[in-house]
Amino acid sequence: MIAHVIGHTGCAKCAMLNRRLDAILENEPYKGRFVKIYHDTEDPRGMDYQEDALVFFCKTQCINPNRIPAMIITDEGEFLERNGEPTNGNQLYQYIGIQTDYANGGVITPELIRQTLDEALENGRKNQM
Repeated sequence: MIAHVIGHTGCAKCAMLNRRLDAILENEPYKGRFVKIYHDTEDPRGMDYQEDALVFFCKTQCINPNRIPAMIITDEGEFLERNGEPTNGNQLYQYIGIQTDYANGGVITPELIRQTLDEALENGRKNQM
C-alpha cells in the first residue's frame, strides 16, 4: 500500500506529518507494508513536479485544499473506500485518509496516523481477496 502525503514547500505541519509518518512506518506492523510518497504542490524543482502533485491532489476528489497537509492511502493504484462515517474532523468521508482540521489546532497526531494505517490494513484490497 502507498501512504500519499500532500503538502507544500515551507509548511511546518507538512514537515511534521512527514516526520511522524516516516517514524511510524519504520516499525511493525507497518514496516514493509506501506511506502510513502510525498506530493509537494509547490515543489521547488519546477512546474513538472508541481503539476504531478496537483494532478494527484485533484484525483483524490475529496481533500479540501485549505486542509493540507493530508494523507490518503492507495492499494494497487486505487483509493480505499471508507467503511462507515468518519469519527472525527480529520478523517476523509469517501476514502481512507486524513486532512488537517485547523479548527482543532491543525495537528495530525501519531495516534491518528496509526489509526488511518490500521484502517487501511483492515480494508485493503489484498486483504479482501
